[in-house]
Amino acid sequence: MKDYLPLLTAQILREAALAHVARFAATRQGLRQVLQRRVKRWGMRALRSGIEPDEITAQEQSLALEIEKILDAMEELKVIDDESFARSRTRNLMRTGRSRRAVQAHLLTKGVDSDLAEETVKETLETLTEATGEEAEFVAALILARKRGLGAFQRVDREGKDPHKILAIFARNGFSHEIAKRALAIEKDEAEDIIYRFRSL
Repeated sequence: MKDYLPLLTAQILREAALAHVARFAATRQGLRQVLQRRVKRWGMRALRSGIEPDEITAQEQSLALEIEKILDAMEELKVIDDESFARSRTRNLMRTGRSRRAVQAHLLTKGVDSDLAEETVKETLETLTEATGEEAEFVAALILARKRGLGAFQRVDREGKDPHKILAIFARNGFSHEIAKRALAIEKDEAEDIIYRFRSL
């Protein structure tokens, strides 16, 4: 005897999509993955409940088409907007000390197109500092230094870290050697002032 398993419908997926975007900002690709996972979980439960594999496959294929319709509707309603998502996320990440490369990598993992990610990061960095992208990158490096207690932000009661290890921290976070050296050479008061101006924009 088969266990009863309700059919997964387009309406259920639509409600799941609305519930997701009500809680989280999402890109088209990000929301697509959420809905695809929902379909996959249903398929696995359907198989365990005794539904024939052919029936499951047919329903999954039908739902795959419905997902694209749902995504189109969400874009028309501006519930999902990759450009707005990329701009907002870039600003937030830059304000927490993420490098250009780190921000771009994050956007890509969230489903933002590579060209859009690159252009958004470039524009946002220059807007935030009203300067060049390199200067914006420098401010982000200062924020990282403050968060990690590096350079001028190192506490006097703590033992100094190996300079190579410090530079490695910046490198792992996507900063160039030149930017890292600049961030480590600045005085604390000046660094604090630069960060304050940056976050006030």
